[in-house]
Amino acid sequence: MDTKKRINRLKEIMREKNISAVFVFNPDHQFYLTGFKALIYSRPIIFYISEEKTTLIVPGLEETHAKDSTNLEEVLVYYEHPSDDQAVTSHSKHVTTLLKQSPNSAKIGVDLSFIPGEMLQFIQDLGYQVVDIGQTIYKMRFIKDNEEISMLEQAGQLVNLAVSKSLAQIREGITEMEIDAAGNAALFEAVATQYPNAVIDVVVMSPSGVKRSVMPHVFSNTRKIENGDVIIHSRQVGLNGYRAELERTVMVGKPTLEQQKAFQAAIEAQQRAIDFIKPGVTLSEVDGVARKVFEKAGLEKYAIHRTGHGIGVSAHEAPFLRYDHHDVIEEGMAFSIEPGIYIPGVGGFRHSDTVLITSSGCRLITEYPRDLESLLY
Repeated sequence: MDTKKRINRLKEIMREKNISAVFVFNPDHQFYLTGFKALIYSRPIIFYISEEKTTLIVPGLEETHAKDSTNLEEVLVYYEHPSDDQAVTSHSKHVTTLLKQSPNSAKIGVDLSFIPGEMLQFIQDLGYQVVDIGQTIYKMRFIKDNEEISMLEQAGQLVNLAVSKSLAQIREGITEMEIDAAGNAALFEAVATQYPNAVIDVVVMSPSGVKRSVMPHVFSNTRKIENGDVIIHSRQVGLNGYRAELERTVMVGKPTLEQQKAFQAAIEAQQRAIDFIKPGVTLSEVDGVARKVFEKAGLEKYAIHRTGHGIGVSAHEAPFLRYDHHDVIEEGMAFSIEPGIYIPGVGGFRHSDTVLITSSGCRLITEYPRDLESLLY
C-alpha cells in the first residue's frame, strides 16, 4: 500500500488550501493514509499530518501495533495504567502539543463528519480556525489504484466462494445462522490456506420469510427456513482492508405470481444499471435507470433505498448511486449495484454485485447466477 504517495497528495491539497495541519479521526481514512487499522471503541486514535511530520496518537495497548504497521515519523502514546510521573494519560494533551506547532491564526483541517464534538470544541477554544478535510479524503479514495483493484478482485473471489457454499445449504429446517456458517467455514479455510498472514472482515446476513426479508438490514437469527420463504443472502468479505459484496435473493418452494414479478423486476433493474454505468454518466442517472424498471412494473413505491454505493475500505462509502447525487462517474471507481424492493406480505428482493468502472463501462468482480430457476430451492 503506497501510503507515502497518498500522504504527499494530501499535503499538496493542504498547501493549496493554506491548511497548516490536519487531524484525522475516521478509522477508514486513517487506514487509507497510514495502513494502520485497530479495533476502535472507547480509546481515541488520531492521525496528525503537517508539512513537517506525520504522527499517530494511540493508547498504550496499541503502541506496538502502530509502530509495527506504519512508517510514520512519530507515534505518540497515552497511557491508562500506572506509569512514571511524566507519562501522558490523555490524547488531548498530545493534540494540544501538536497544535502549538501551528500559529493560533492557522487553519486546522479535521474530518467534520467523524470528529467528536468535544474535540472539535477543544480545538476551536484554543483559537484555531477549523475547516473540513474529510470530504477531500473521501474524494481521494474514489479512484482505486492498481493495488486496490487487485485487493478488491481477490475479495470478490472469496465472497463468490462463501455465497456459493452458503446457498448450497439452503433447505427447509435449516436456520439462517447455519446458512451463514457454511459460507464462513469455506471462507476461513480458503483464507487460511491461500493468504498467509491475511486479515479478513466478514459481514453476512440471511433474513428469511415474508416478514423478515422486507427489512433490508437485519442480522441472521435462529429462525428455521420454511416452504414459501424468500431469503436475501447478503455478504461482504474484506481482505486486508478491501471489500467486495455479493447478494442474492432465493426462494424456497414455488413462488407466487407476485413474488415472480418482483424477483424479475429486481433482476432487470440491476442489469439495466450494470449495463448503463460507465465513465461520463452521473450517479443519479444510474439510479434513474434502475427506478424506471420498478416504475414500469408498478413497484416504485417499494424501492426505498439508493441503487448502490461505493465500496472499498468501507462497507458503504461515497460516492452513492442516489437520485439526488449528480457527480460524474470516473474510471477506477468501484460500486456495489443493488437496487431492491421490499413488499409487505410478499417479501424483499435484492441482488447485489461489485463492479469496477473501466474506460468503456464496468467489470464485474462478483459472480453467481441471478436467474429465477437457479435461485429456487
